[in-house]
Amino acid sequence: MEHQTKQAQIAGSEGAVDALRQLMGSRFTCRGYLPDAVPDETIASIIDIARGTPSWCNTQPWHVVVTRGEATEAFRAALVERATQAPQVESDLPFPVQYSGVHAQRRRETGHALYEALGIERHDKARRDSQSFENFRFFGAPHVAIITIPVELGTYAAVDCGAFIASFLLAAHAHGVATAPQGALARHARFIRSYFGLGEDRHMVCGIAFGYADHEHPANSFRTRRAERGDVLRLV
Repeated sequence: MEHQTKQAQIAGSEGAVDALRQLMGSRFTCRGYLPDAVPDETIASIIDIARGTPSWCNTQPWHVVVTRGEATEAFRAALVERATQAPQVESDLPFPVQYSGVHAQRRRETGHALYEALGIERHDKARRDSQSFENFRFFGAPHVAIITIPVELGTYAAVDCGAFIASFLLAAHAHGVATAPQGALARHARFIRSYFGLGEDRHMVCGIAFGYADHEHPANSFRTRRAERGDVLRLV
């Protein structure tokens, strides 16, 4: 009982709230990395924190494949070749049908901010396409995590997995490790599952590029805006 009380006091402390607010407010999607590898013990610590994520009936449906060193380079080369030769979408989960309204606006704002930071003019389709292709090079990251779920658990396994991904991103940031969650990799889900020997009984949700941020890279010089509280909350 004393241990539980102490845990509750920590969880409800002002320091814990401030720490979480700082992590949430300072994390960003990193699109330029240093070549330095993340130590295995740091990767293990990130996973240990993230695996505490709650899930429906405690099913914990997520599974993670993490590449390192030569494995990252081999996968990077293979995925670039695949994306070049077969650009069509082969995702396990449906991609958005369209972006409209405020969602389209937010998407455009992010794209414009990135291209402006990189000095890419709106009419320069070649450079825009080249930058988009950086997704398949993992923006130069030394690691990439491939996140999958069991097919049989359906939509809510993907919902649970989204919570796990958020935990992974925050845990990595707490360790000083930068991340880029990549839905773009799921365009080639079937190829990626085959590459890593993952069966048809699993669906790929996304990839997460990670490593140490290159803060001198221009792609890391901008931050996306967040919706106001009133846009996402309705108190009744």
